[in-house]
Amino acid sequence: MTQKITTFLTFKKGAEDAAKLYTSLFKNSRVNETSKYPTDAPGVSAGSVMTVSFTLDGQDYVALNGGDSFSFAEGISLSVRAETQEEIDRLTDSLIAGGGTEGPCGWVTDRFGVSWQINPPILGELISDPDHDKAKRVMGAMMKMKRIKIADLERAYEGETAKV
Repeated sequence: MTQKITTFLTFKKGAEDAAKLYTSLFKNSRVNETSKYPTDAPGVSAGSVMTVSFTLDGQDYVALNGGDSFSFAEGISLSVRAETQEEIDRLTDSLIAGGGTEGPCGWVTDRFGVSWQINPPILGELISDPDHDKAKRVMGAMMKMKRIKIADLERAYEGETAKV
């Protein structure tokens, strides 16, 4: 079955490099097809990469090199369910490599300007706990974090102080 809705990411430049990075980070991922700009396309080098279609963990995306008039904003991000601390660390480190930045609460902006949220499922479970005090402690701990630390969330949930 063909995917009905495909996320389309328009980069200033670097669409092919971004697709290669992203597909290297997730299982069941690949670059599917690359198209080039025709020789008569205005404002671009003839034969340079125009679009890259790729799949991340079974979901299809298209990346376009659109030029200087395009940029990304944090209003849209790619949210990743990271099951373990090791996965959170691996993804965060890979996405910030080469000029990306870590933001608050598990947010990352990669070197291409794309925003990501790298969070474990336990975060949602703990902050939605019916025990208001436990949920509040977890939310407070998360708000002080850049990279999410599962052990610190669990300590906050239990009422313990986070290790420094």
